[in-house]
Amino acid sequence: MSRNNNNLNSNRSALVLKELIRHRLFIPIAFLAFLLLINVFINPGFLGVSLGRDSSGNPVLIGNLINILNNAAELVILAIGMTLVTASSRGQDISVGATVAIAGGVIMRVLCGNETQPTELHAPIIVALLLGCLAGMACGAFNGILVSKFNIQPMVATLILFTAGRSIGSMAMGGLKPKAAAEFGYYGNFIPGFPIPTPILITIVVVAVTFLALKITNLSLYTRAVGINDKSSSLNGLNPALIKFLTFVILGLCVGIAGFVQASRVQTVNPYTIVPGIEMDVILAVALGGNSLSGGKFNMTGSIIGAYTIQTLTSMLTTLNVNTNAVPVFKAVIIIMLVVIQSPIVKSFLGNKFTVLKSTVGDGKERG
Repeated sequence: MSRNNNNLNSNRSALVLKELIRHRLFIPIAFLAFLLLINVFINPGFLGVSLGRDSSGNPVLIGNLINILNNAAELVILAIGMTLVTASSRGQDISVGATVAIAGGVIMRVLCGNETQPTELHAPIIVALLLGCLAGMACGAFNGILVSKFNIQPMVATLILFTAGRSIGSMAMGGLKPKAAAEFGYYGNFIPGFPIPTPILITIVVVAVTFLALKITNLSLYTRAVGINDKSSSLNGLNPALIKFLTFVILGLCVGIAGFVQASRVQTVNPYTIVPGIEMDVILAVALGGNSLSGGKFNMTGSIIGAYTIQTLTSMLTTLNVNTNAVPVFKAVIIIMLVVIQSPIVKSFLGNKFTVLKSTVGDGKERG
C-alpha cells in the first residue's frame, strides 16, 4: 500500500512538473531568476535597495533593482501595446522607435514653442502629454488603416514610419533641439520629496489600467479571436478590421506615454538617437513572454516579464563592461537560445523526457 502511494505521489509530482515546464511563463520567469542570480554572484549586494539623496538633497531610492525597474519603463509600456498588435494582426510594428521620436517631438514643441531653452514651459505638462499621446495614436491609426483596410503585412506597413518617423519628429520640433524647463524633468526622474522614480509609478498605472481594461471589456477575447482566425470571427459577428485598427491605436497611445517619459528623462529629444533599437527589444519582450509572434493567444503578464528580463540582461552586460557595440550580439545569441528553448517542440520534449526519467526511477524503487 505504501509503495502504491509513493508511486501515486511520484506520478503526481511528475505531472505537475511537466505542466510547469510547459507553462508559458516558465521560461521567462526562470531566465529572469537566472539572470538575477548571476548578478548576485557577480555583486553580492546587487539586490540591495537603500535610501539615498539626489543632487538637491531629496531622499531617493537607489540600487540596481530600482535602476532596472526605472530603465525598463518605456520597454514595458511599449510591450503592452505590441502584445495586442501581435495577437490581432499576426505581425509586429517596427516603427515604435520612430513614432516615439514623433510623440517626443510634439511634446517638446508644445512645451518649448520656438525657443531652444525657455525659462518656463509654454503650456501645461498635461496638455503636452495629451497632444503627444494623440500624435502617437495618429501614427498608430495610420499603421492600423494600412493593415486592417488594405491588408498590408504589418512589418511592411510600419516600414513607412520606421523610415520617415524620425525625420517627422525633427520637423515637429521645427528642426530645433530645445531643452524644457526643469519641472518637466520630474516625470522622467524623481518628484521632489518622493523617493520612487516617477517612470516606475507611470508604469504601474499603465499596467494597472491595462489589466483592468482587459478584465472588464471583451478586448482580450476579441483580439484572440481575430488573431486565431479573422474570417471565422467575422462569421461570429466581429469586425476584424476594427479590432486590428483598435490595437494599433492602443499601441500608439503606449508610444505617446513612452515618448513623454523618455523626453522627460533628459528634458529634450534628439529624434535621431532617441530609444535606438527599441523596436527589436519590444518584439523580443513579447516573444520571451511566451506569446506566439504569429498571433492568436497572448499573455500580457509574460510580455511584461519579458521586458524586465531584457532590461536585466542589458544591465548585466553593461556591468560586465561589455563593449556597447557588442551588446546586441550577446543579446541576440542569448535571446535566440531562449526562444528555441521556449518553443512548444522543445517544451514537449523536455516534459516527456522528465516523465520517462521519473517513471524509470519509480520502477527502480519499486523493484528494490
